[in-house]
Amino acid sequence: MNLVDTHCHLDQLDLTKYEGDLEKALELAKKEGVTHFLNVCITLKDFPAVLNIAKKHPNIYASVGLHPNERNIDSEPTADDLVRLAADKKIIAIGETGLDYYRSTGETEWQRARFREHIRAAKKVKKPIIVHTREAKDDTIQIMREEQAQDVGGIMHCFTEDWAMAKDAMDLNFYISFSGIVTFKNAVQIQDVAKKMPLDRILVETDSPYLAPNPHRGKTNEPAYVRYVAEYIANLRGMDPETLAAKTTENFFRLFKDV
Repeated sequence: MNLVDTHCHLDQLDLTKYEGDLEKALELAKKEGVTHFLNVCITLKDFPAVLNIAKKHPNIYASVGLHPNERNIDSEPTADDLVRLAADKKIIAIGETGLDYYRSTGETEWQRARFREHIRAAKKVKKPIIVHTREAKDDTIQIMREEQAQDVGGIMHCFTEDWAMAKDAMDLNFYISFSGIVTFKNAVQIQDVAKKMPLDRILVETDSPYLAPNPHRGKTNEPAYVRYVAEYIANLRGMDPETLAAKTTENFFRLFKDV
């Protein structure tokens, strides 16, 4: 298969079984058909490590952003801060960003303000946005509309919402990316979305080291396992896995047309 792991955290991988060698994990992924990787930033303190991995490999790209669950009490990055960090040619996206009300306690206006700054940065640098959303469907779409996120588009990563939200996001020029969650037995809603999706808007990811798909559920996830996500969606749709994999790869390079 010809696959892209659209969303992984290579700097966070548990490399114990590889004797601490990331190259061995990447080699296994290559054997499973994974040709390219988007290494996604979740904290600004880890950004140098995220970027460094990408700069060492021609087939690894990176993003810059601050995850909505990572509260920065001292100071919040402005759009201009993110623009400055996104200057390197290996940075192809802004994020991950978005809203997550599941783990948040107390007021959440800081999340919404941060999300807006990320969208504004993406528009300034003309790079797509990687959006994380959990139990914040209405606010996420509202902010994307208000900030005109469709100008740059992007990815609804690790999608776990319903078909209505998928349609709203696609109307805003976003692709829908499925993680290993789609393979879980109780993920009926997500599986329904995966079956209905236009083939030219589907992406696949691992979100590794999190959310390993079946048959590795409960274990540490890694980029090699993205094939299980592609195979599962292909089976849901009654199509050849190689064709599904090729289409998701084509979609990735259509979205990130400058790489």
